[in-house]
Amino acid sequence: MNTSSYATTADIPRQRWLRIIPPILIACIISYMDRVNIAFAMPGGMDQDLGITATMAGLAGGIFFLGYLFLQVPGGKIAVHGSGKKFIGWSLVAWAVISVFTVLVTNHYQLLALRFLLGVAEGGMLPVVLTMISNWFPDAERGRANAIVIMFVPIAGIITAPLSGWIITALDWRWLFIIEGLLSLVVLVMWALTVYDRPQEARWISDAEKKYLVETLAAEQRAIAGKTTVNASLGAVLSDRTMWQLIALNFFYQTGIYGYTLWLPTILKELTHTSMGQVGMLAILPYVGAIAGMFLFSSLSDRTGKRKLFVSLPLIGFATCMFLSVVLKESVWLSYTALVGCGFFLQSAAGVFWTIPARLFSAEMAGGARGVINALGNLGGFCGPYAVGVLITLYSKDAGVYCLAISLAIAALMALLLPSRCDANSSSIGTVNAPKRAI
Repeated sequence: MNTSSYATTADIPRQRWLRIIPPILIACIISYMDRVNIAFAMPGGMDQDLGITATMAGLAGGIFFLGYLFLQVPGGKIAVHGSGKKFIGWSLVAWAVISVFTVLVTNHYQLLALRFLLGVAEGGMLPVVLTMISNWFPDAERGRANAIVIMFVPIAGIITAPLSGWIITALDWRWLFIIEGLLSLVVLVMWALTVYDRPQEARWISDAEKKYLVETLAAEQRAIAGKTTVNASLGAVLSDRTMWQLIALNFFYQTGIYGYTLWLPTILKELTHTSMGQVGMLAILPYVGAIAGMFLFSSLSDRTGKRKLFVSLPLIGFATCMFLSVVLKESVWLSYTALVGCGFFLQSAAGVFWTIPARLFSAEMAGGARGVINALGNLGGFCGPYAVGVLITLYSKDAGVYCLAISLAIAALMALLLPSRCDANSSSIGTVNAPKRAI
């Protein structure tokens, strides 16, 4: 779709890629480090010190996502109508406080409470930053921009794995929460000085780049929603069938993602029978693969406009590698290779997936839509770790991994069943017709 004459102009400045993406990426990295450090703390001594079983460890990893529900929709709406910059700024303060307080826990009840509160504090982050990306990057660039931001998952994994292993080996699991919590305050300073919500507010942007972004984004919105502005409503968003397909897809996807990431250190420790320091090093390679996978599939998606295909293919690959990691467990290195393959596909579908709401909903509706999709979909982040913990307790680790593979296969099927209007090369763009009176 040719939304603007500027879309094919080669000399438009591209400062947005250097000024907006890095601080958003760094803030997301910190959030993810705080989210998954418990995965290393558990096999690193926390489970023994607090008397935590496999089932309780899964619950502690998953309860984060129950708290994660609360600020999803409000966060998306704040980013659309207010300031995502301020929202994330206050979130960074909360992450730091809660992470440091984790040092003081003496039983699993206190741990569950703090993990729940951390989920609340991080709940609005993804819809906020995705909305900010939509404010700065037109549709033709959005898949790559989303992929770079969502790259916080593998980058945080690459940083967290060896850092956590080293801290636990050299000091204690409690120092893991202190050090990573204080990093939030350092990032807060950087965030306050560099980030702007919209091109119209940025002081550094050139007139040419600002005009290109404002006109192109406005043209895209006219194509989606028409020239008449209507009031967005949560009821209108939830009445759309495709919306529920996206929620279900995200649920089964997140079940696989967080079942894998939060149990990976434990799986590696059991597979290789090595120290936490060595486990931390082994955990790097899956996340390195994740970066390559994200760039590959997001670039192919932007180039072809095929969103459905490049959401489903990584999910199929993820499910297959998860299955093979158990089938090949008699060979340590073949099983480890399959786990690295899981890492390659881990976030490959995510950058492409999050381009779809912007094609289905107007800008004022998309923030709330992202929040709903992320909130309900991320219940899988609770179910995945908890289900694996329960299956380990009742049966074996293998049963837990098979469960994750099945969940990912279901997600792949649901991606294939999405309507053609989700693709960027679709001849028609379908939208939710929001009623004039909000619910």
